[in-house]
Amino acid sequence: MNAQELSLSIKAEKPIPQGIKDSLRMQTTFKDYAALRKETDTIYLKLQRMGYIESDLLQLQKENDSSYVAEFFLGKKYSELKVYYSEEDFNKKELQRVSSDITDTYFILPFEEIPNSLKKLTALRNQKGNAFARLKLTELEKEELNGLSATLTVDNGNIRTVDSIAVKGYEKFPRSFLKYHAGIKKGKVFNQKRLVEQNENLNSLGFVNAIKPPEALFRKDSTIVYFYLEKQNNNLFDGILGFATNEETQKLELNGYLNLELNNNLNYGEQLLINYKADGQEQVNFRAKITLPYLLKTPFGLSGELKIFKRDSTFVTTEQQLRATYQINPRSTTYVGYKGYDSSNLLDVIIAGTPIEDFKSKFFIFGATYIKAQNRALFPIKTEILFNTGIGSREKESKAENQISFETTLNNIFNLNFKNSIFAQNTTSVLFSDTYLVNELFRFGGINSIRGFNENSIDASLFSVINTEYRYQFNEGVYLHSIIDIGYFENQTLSLKEKIYSFGLGLGLKTKAGLFRFNVANGNSENQTFSFSNTKIHISVSSKF
Repeated sequence: MNAQELSLSIKAEKPIPQGIKDSLRMQTTFKDYAALRKETDTIYLKLQRMGYIESDLLQLQKENDSSYVAEFFLGKKYSELKVYYSEEDFNKKELQRVSSDITDTYFILPFEEIPNSLKKLTALRNQKGNAFARLKLTELEKEELNGLSATLTVDNGNIRTVDSIAVKGYEKFPRSFLKYHAGIKKGKVFNQKRLVEQNENLNSLGFVNAIKPPEALFRKDSTIVYFYLEKQNNNLFDGILGFATNEETQKLELNGYLNLELNNNLNYGEQLLINYKADGQEQVNFRAKITLPYLLKTPFGLSGELKIFKRDSTFVTTEQQLRATYQINPRSTTYVGYKGYDSSNLLDVIIAGTPIEDFKSKFFIFGATYIKAQNRALFPIKTEILFNTGIGSREKESKAENQISFETTLNNIFNLNFKNSIFAQNTTSVLFSDTYLVNELFRFGGINSIRGFNENSIDASLFSVINTEYRYQFNEGVYLHSIIDIGYFENQTLSLKEKIYSFGLGLGLKTKAGLFRFNVANGNSENQTFSFSNTKIHISVSSKF
């Protein structure tokens, strides 16, 4: 036979509003008296936190064998607390996180928000290096006009700094990336939240993986931070095949590219990139680039690049580029350098209205990049800003002409939740010059530019493209996305100004072989009627080894 359950009800010197009873969320039935008594004490604490600081448990009276009544004195309910503080502990900007009513000496807290507010302020002190800081309210007293006040007391403990950094698992990890890419430096104030962000910065490198979150060992006179890393294969082989219908012959044509990236094979963080593209129109694009970061363990680095572009039997252009980079902080890099062009006209007969000539160009370039990483395997980059300006001149037939080029890329992922996100990107390039040649124009179009068009099929002295994707991620390895791209370009050699757009669908699938991408997009111009023949199918496989 089960023991008889006990019941509990409460009363006070005045009727207790139903809203207060609901807020108390009190338990009313109990298996024994000890549990009932514990709930009575809990109700008393809840009343105190709700602002009834004068409340008191007068008696716990037994009405019959199974029924008890807890009689409370409630007193006045205080809805807010005036908290006196010292500007040496917190400034007004910091206090705005917990209060909207702040003066030079005190701030106002809603009474029921006091516990959460103290937690937020304690976390703020911890982030400043006071890993063992504690906050409490003292000198609680009534003021005139029935107000209530207290003093915020801060026990800072010992301010901790990072005295030593240890890497476990990947002993040959290039330490310069700890200091400059992640921003982890000895002597800095210890900040647990910042350590987690720095760990994510390391994850974004690609060639390293964080096995578990960083840890700190607090000794009496020092603090040691441990990072648990393992080397990740990050050499990349990427191939794309595209199928499109020739507008003139209505035959199926094949285009695509191969991309090879070799990353950190020497445990230095170096990168070697070789890229080759060709399509059915005899267009050939070759690119080779080498990057050497953090020379002599400094924030300075070097990169060199060679590009060769050949369009059938019309022209060939060679581009050389050399950059000296400087890492400002973990997210931002600036650079200066040199860029040169050497282009040759391959036509035996000059075609009227097509300004293609031999020329040489030299540019002084400078720019900056900003990259914010996120902890997502499929989309590791949340925000990216690239800016490049070139000032120089073009020489043809022994005549020089001043030119200025400007290029920028901005993109961001708006994470609605884990499964839903929106990707938006704008790419803009413009060349300022008195005259223009076909073989010096920007070339865009294709899977990495405006989809639904052939690779580098559009020449422009100015272009701006907006790419958008709504992404639905089924899990860590599969996502589906929309394709809506809008572009505008000008071609001064043809006196052409045109708007273009494309739309379609894409699929991303992470397999053992790598990331498989399938895109279908239809591209059109504003004066062109819709045609299925303008649909492009792109297949991409990125395989790491």
